[in-house]
Amino acid sequence: MKVVIVEDELLAREELLRLIKNNYSGFEVIACLDSVTDSVAWFKNNTADLIFLDIHLADGISFDIFEQVEITTPVIFTTAYDQYAVRAFQLNGIGYLLKPIVESDLVRAVKKLNLNTWSDSNLKQLLQSLQPVHSYKQRISTKSGDRYMSLEIEDIAYFYSEDRVTFAVTKENRRHIVDYTLEILEPVLDPHRFFRLTRNCIASIDAVKSVSKYFNSRLKITLTPDFEKELLVSRIKVPAFLKWLDGN
Repeated sequence: MKVVIVEDELLAREELLRLIKNNYSGFEVIACLDSVTDSVAWFKNNTADLIFLDIHLADGISFDIFEQVEITTPVIFTTAYDQYAVRAFQLNGIGYLLKPIVESDLVRAVKKLNLNTWSDSNLKQLLQSLQPVHSYKQRISTKSGDRYMSLEIEDIAYFYSEDRVTFAVTKENRRHIVDYTLEILEPVLDPHRFFRLTRNCIASIDAVKSVSKYFNSRLKITLTPDFEKELLVSRIKVPAFLKWLDGN
């Protein structure tokens, strides 16, 4: 079985290699990658039977890879954070291993692949079990100079990032700085209300003014209040976006 490891921490990569070698003599690690950029370039021209994928990489979050190249290979996610579990299993995830990785957990995740037991019903059950017991974020703090205030999430039209700063734009077209990256915001926002349109924008369903077809099977989105830059949903994300738009 051909295996790819995407991990930017040397010690974590070496430990993962050790665990694989100790348990699976038939596994061949054909590539070790450490960034979103390198991973996109590799997967555009290569494939594997299984991917071990760290979520936080040197140049971004690994979910961005799926927006730039189509990957159908089963993925075992490895991370030090637990808030991305639901998003991971909505992709090709068959396992979600928290660092430091426990050997028995790795074996259990790989077994799901070998036994081919990862059915839609298994996935639904897992997603239900991973849903947080608390509700999604209802308010968010913003700042202006030395002053802080609180915004109701239902009043926000969209979030966007620019020059490493994240802004919340209200339905009344007021812009506020928030102390969260879009990567942190995405898993704590209600996915029925918000969708990550692009790497730099998360929009509310109430903010979607129009949707039109665009070159190369993409979709062009117009928001209200107006978003100053062109918003194009990638071809890979179009099915998920349309499903979200339809309320599913």
